[in-house]
Amino acid sequence: MQLNGLTIQPGERVMTRLVISRLPSGTIIDVPVHVFRSREPGPTVLLMAGMHGDEVNGVETIRRLIQQDLLRPLRGTIIAIPLLNIYGFLNFSREVPDGKDVNRSFPGNSRGSLASRVAHRFMREIMPLVDYGIDFHTGGASRSNHPQVRCLLDHEPSATLARTFAAPFTLHAKLRRGSLREAAFGLGKSIIVYETGESLRFDETGIELAIAGTYRVLHHLGMVAEATPATQPSIECWRGRWLRARFAGLFRSQVRKGDYIEQGQVYGIITDPYGEMAVHLESPVSGYVVGLNHMPVVNQGDALLHIGLTEPAPVPTEDTDAPAPTL
Repeated sequence: MQLNGLTIQPGERVMTRLVISRLPSGTIIDVPVHVFRSREPGPTVLLMAGMHGDEVNGVETIRRLIQQDLLRPLRGTIIAIPLLNIYGFLNFSREVPDGKDVNRSFPGNSRGSLASRVAHRFMREIMPLVDYGIDFHTGGASRSNHPQVRCLLDHEPSATLARTFAAPFTLHAKLRRGSLREAAFGLGKSIIVYETGESLRFDETGIELAIAGTYRVLHHLGMVAEATPATQPSIECWRGRWLRARFAGLFRSQVRKGDYIEQGQVYGIITDPYGEMAVHLESPVSGYVVGLNHMPVVNQGDALLHIGLTEPAPVPTEDTDAPAPTL
């Protein structure tokens, strides 16, 4: 295996650093990459976190896997990158300093923006080696995600990985332009995304579920001897809908992440700061709360609740011109 100018032999464990750029001060920014190779041939699995620098749950997940010496494949190779976006991590930010999102910059360009250069280096050095991957993320902007996997449920290799991981929820998520998933899909590689918690906050339950789910995937691929079975199958949501604030004010939720809510159920209240107005918010749909806004001060249009819907969008009948609902 060739990586970053190194030849990594079967049975070796190596940590190398991909030099990305320098800070204006001259400090080198490099990304540590851990490689764990078995002596037996097998698939190569990528475990990556910190695409967004303020999403710390995935960083902690991979850190624990490395620190506890849990990444010893019986066959194949594991590539573990605990933190890709060093810039965002240093600045408590989702983006790199130019304000761009690395996960909207793939496959990247060696002469493009900083985000594009990070993506390009990754695609050149890491992606050619990978067969499967788990990309760890966290909710942003004070929005917290219940532990969930996002993938193409209508793509069998991705769906199999997601069902093996067995997070509490699995969401059918279309490919986003410029994302790592889209770039990998174009190369015939399957990468699923795991989400839990909110930015800059540890979600201990979500981290533990991430470690257990990762081990189930590795066990499924024959790379570890055993894994803890999931206590229940993942709930599959084929559509998602954000409920947004119709009024500005102070938002108080009356539901929790993971709850099932009925159409017409009051899920929260928006009040003004002065005690003159209070609006009860009713859900227009039935579904599971897979994401929740914890920011008490909201503006019109702010996302409050992410609802996972278990039924696919209805297909229009031949005698109607109405389009099918989209995500």
